[in-house]
Amino acid sequence: MSGLPTPTPHNGAKSGDIARTVLMPGDPLRAKYIAETYLEDAVCFNTVRNMLGYTGNYQGKRISVMGSGMGIPSIGIYSYELYHFYDVESIIRIGSAGGYADDLNVMDIVIGMGACTNSNYVHQYDLPGTFAPIADYELMQKAIDVAKSQGKTVRVGNILSSDTFYSDDPTEKDRWKKMGVLAVEMEAAALYMNAARAGKKALCILTISDHLYKPQELTAEQRQVGFGSMMEIALAL
Repeated sequence: MSGLPTPTPHNGAKSGDIARTVLMPGDPLRAKYIAETYLEDAVCFNTVRNMLGYTGNYQGKRISVMGSGMGIPSIGIYSYELYHFYDVESIIRIGSAGGYADDLNVMDIVIGMGACTNSNYVHQYDLPGTFAPIADYELMQKAIDVAKSQGKTVRVGNILSSDTFYSDDPTEKDRWKKMGVLAVEMEAAALYMNAARAGKKALCILTISDHLYKPQELTAEQRQVGFGSMMEIALAL
């Protein structure tokens, strides 16, 4: 992208502005909340399209946090640019999810060991079979250990990254559930694919914000600021 004042048209950061580890919530206001609540000396590096990004320090470690937006195309762009243009090594998605599993409840924490998807994102790689997007093992194991040390319970397993929030097929969720998929969100599969292709690290940590089989749901404000347990696990990685 020669001639541009910054490496990409979507990110106003200059070289060196972004840490090697980036926490990536979907909501840019959640990124702002994390920076203001947890980071010391936080500096905003991006306001392009209001996709806020900050770099600061957490317990002596330099860390960045940036919104990804909603859906696979959006996180596909932002995570690709972080890996390829800003020398980011690890991206940890911290997001909300809808519960499938009967033993999950609102505010439970799920770690996505694998990410099923109904997206065609993988088509670009022209692979001779079906690719299985998975988390980085070392990041995942560390998150499990950190959660245990903090006295928090997490569920680890398969999640679904869906392209459709309002599906035309009302039976779709039942078929994913019977395959043991724990919850549904909209971004992790693309993040895991981008990390695999770049030879980098990725992990998705989710908080259940609603349940597709139970009358449980958080408000928009609770989603923005109420995920402290998940955030504290991610910050410690």
